[in-house]
Amino acid sequence: MKNFQPKNKEIKAIRVLLHGPVGAGKSSFINSVNNIFQGRMTHEALASFKNCEKTFTSKYTTYKIRKEDTENFYPFVFTDIVGLEVKDGEVSVDDIKLALKGHVKDDYKFNPKSSLSDGDPDYISFPSINDRVHVLVCIYDANVLQIMPTILQNMKEIRKAASDLGIPQLAILTHIDAACGEIERDLRNVYKSKHLKKKMKDFESSVEIPLNCTLPVKNYSYEIEMDSDVDALILDALKLIIDFGDDYAAKLRIP
Repeated sequence: MKNFQPKNKEIKAIRVLLHGPVGAGKSSFINSVNNIFQGRMTHEALASFKNCEKTFTSKYTTYKIRKEDTENFYPFVFTDIVGLEVKDGEVSVDDIKLALKGHVKDDYKFNPKSSLSDGDPDYISFPSINDRVHVLVCIYDANVLQIMPTILQNMKEIRKAASDLGIPQLAILTHIDAACGEIERDLRNVYKSKHLKKKMKDFESSVEIPLNCTLPVKNYSYEIEMDSDVDALILDALKLIIDFGDDYAAKLRIP
């Protein structure tokens, strides 16, 4: 991954849009990726704790991964958005649809009462291929028994919009250690766990993301030192995400 360069020379960075419920681990995934590339613990993206009902992310925020000990960045970015919570109605699915097309400026603050529209200061009227999303990733907590109907509907609506644009999609199941004692004892048991396999199949049938596009991950949370087993799962997921995004971006052309 350290030597990755987009196939399309017009693409500065593969844009990865993360979405999912509050506390699923979107910001923690960004931090975990950054930890690996910096070789130490970092805290770039503010993360909510697991059972938090209020999202820490309120803006359309893009995170770059700095190349270790340099002023340069890797050619992929993560865009974090407000959690798909129901209580306060903080998410506008219409805004996320606009983000997929590249119409949303960085640092735009989501407004549950009013979607972004052409003419607003944070609206990009003529987005470049670098403003557009190149791969959509759904982050979900493997330890949650059932997806709330409203959240599921939001997920499906976002997925439909991405599908209409041809944007590739994957899912990451987080908190896999909390979901299965066998994995908690040894993270290398991840693909041996029947319990996790059932969770992944249940998720596949609910959200309709294929099993081979659903990736189990344990984010860094309580650790104070790096762990090669944690790194391996995160890097496996990251490689597939970037490969999918790069394949899509390779087909884009400047109008």
